[in-house]
Amino acid sequence: MTKTCLLLDDRLAEYHFGETHPFGPKRYWAFKEEYHQRREKQPANYASVLETSISSPATQQQLMLFHTTDYIDKVKRLSKSGEGYLDAGDTPARKGIYEAACIMVSSTLSAVDLIMQKNCAHAFTPIAGLHHARRDSAAGFCVFNDCGVAIEYLREQFDVQRIAYVDIDAHHGDGVFYSFEDDKNLIFVDFHQDGRTLYPGTGFIDETGKGEAAGSKLNIPLQPGCTDEIALKLWETAEKFLIKAKPDFILFQCGADSLEGDPITQLSLTSAFHAHVAAHLSQIAAEYSHGRLLAMGGGGYNLNNIRKAWNDVLLHLSIQS
Repeated sequence: MTKTCLLLDDRLAEYHFGETHPFGPKRYWAFKEEYHQRREKQPANYASVLETSISSPATQQQLMLFHTTDYIDKVKRLSKSGEGYLDAGDTPARKGIYEAACIMVSSTLSAVDLIMQKNCAHAFTPIAGLHHARRDSAAGFCVFNDCGVAIEYLREQFDVQRIAYVDIDAHHGDGVFYSFEDDKNLIFVDFHQDGRTLYPGTGFIDETGKGEAAGSKLNIPLQPGCTDEIALKLWETAEKFLIKAKPDFILFQCGADSLEGDPITQLSLTSAFHAHVAAHLSQIAAEYSHGRLLAMGGGGYNLNNIRKAWNDVLLHLSIQS
């Protein structure tokens, strides 16, 4: 039986910005509690899930695959003082946030290693998929962009060049999109609330890549109140786009903030959409990507939605294993 690796490491809970911040410490525990409850009730559904932890934090050399040295040094400095912000006001410089962010990045790179070393075909890491950080700056609760680091790591460490990045978080994955906008081998598919109505204000239909990469990016803005019925119809286009691209590895950012009831977004999806995308990406991965699929939790600020969406994704990854 092919395994699905679950990065279940309590150190991931340390990536947060305080109890009153939307990105608080309870997000990890909400996912973990629901996971254990489901596994206890229906153990057969999780027979393929292999729980694993993170061996060590990401190194500066690994961070430098995507981020600039000056920016990494800035995070180190402000992490020690715990004062101010790492960006214009969304991402506080909490004491110890550098170390917590290195654990978060390591969870994604550890998952890549497990997949590439054939310990599993699929993997899921809950506190990951921080898609707003740029190469030289923080943004939108994201200190380091583990998605970007993972893309560069796959290329340098394993010579995997053609990578698909699929994002269904309510916010556009701008840190990934603009960092690889002119990269024809980074296939980009992003469902998100229309940038005219939500941060970061990007990700329009006509943004399809630049130069040789024109046509390699698919942005799908959703109007506030968008339901599963609409999103599932649009997914058909995305699926055809991915099949045509034939990626060698799939990264899946499955943010739970696109579900109805999130306090900072206005979409009306349910976890059924997340489950559908997870199942279909598993099939695409099996056909074109040697089964290689890594899912990352992403955003989500309603704890009940986190419980549902992330665990439904994990369930469908394990069923498809």
